[in-house]
Amino acid sequence: MSPREPVVLTVAGSDPSGGAGIQADLKTATALGVYGATVITAVTAQDTTGVHAVHPVPLDIVRGQLRSVLDDLDVRAVKVGMLGSPALVALVADLLADVPNVVLDPVMVSTSGHRLLPRNAQAAIRDLLVPRSTLVTPNLPEAVVLTGLETGAAPEQLARGLVGLGAGAALVKGGHGSGGSSDDVLLDSEGPTWFRAERVATPHTHGTGCTLSAAVAAHLALGATLREAVGSAKDYLTEALVSGATRQVGSGRGPVDHLVRLRKTAS
Repeated sequence: MSPREPVVLTVAGSDPSGGAGIQADLKTATALGVYGATVITAVTAQDTTGVHAVHPVPLDIVRGQLRSVLDDLDVRAVKVGMLGSPALVALVADLLADVPNVVLDPVMVSTSGHRLLPRNAQAAIRDLLVPRSTLVTPNLPEAVVLTGLETGAAPEQLARGLVGLGAGAALVKGGHGSGGSSDDVLLDSEGPTWFRAERVATPHTHGTGCTLSAAVAAHLALGATLREAVGSAKDYLTEALVSGATRQVGSGRGPVDHLVRLRKTAS
């Protein structure tokens, strides 16, 4: 009998335009060579111009999806994205208690500025999911909200605050910073490590956070160490941003090119 195929599971909302959420996560998993499974937490109406409506999936359906996947598939890593209520956060935290390699992308606000996480769910993310995460991957504003530190706090300080909340490790992303570089800092048990890249001049950044966290989870599912997974994910996202800058999908902030490596292989 063949060995069971390793699976990366994404627990997130759906983006019908395909640039973020579970669609971006599945494209990322496929591009990186790992089997992807999904648990949908919300159905959204969104496109490259913004999020127009959000419909949460009932808790019992989310619970059923999670149990079905976890009972049947060999889940080696989980990426957690959009969660819409404290009750949903508690449910996901409970069902993922014994799952390895939980990568938490604490989605709070979309690239277009639409709030995706109600304020009353922020404390639940901080108190229930952050402590159960192998890695938490906030951008600078999200890290400030979760830690309670002041805006302008150094990324390393924010990362230490997140680890102080119980996260196994923290990757604070610098994409929302200023300057010509987009540098991320990983804080794990061995100390801080910086992952640096030149900032890509493009408006097409829809789904960047989803893509990076899904790529980390995919590499973890394939057996990479945390630092290897973060470095490889950063390289993949940079390639996708560069290629996406030359492609036009929709009339607003388009997505990164999730299939950039498949296109290179095909050519």
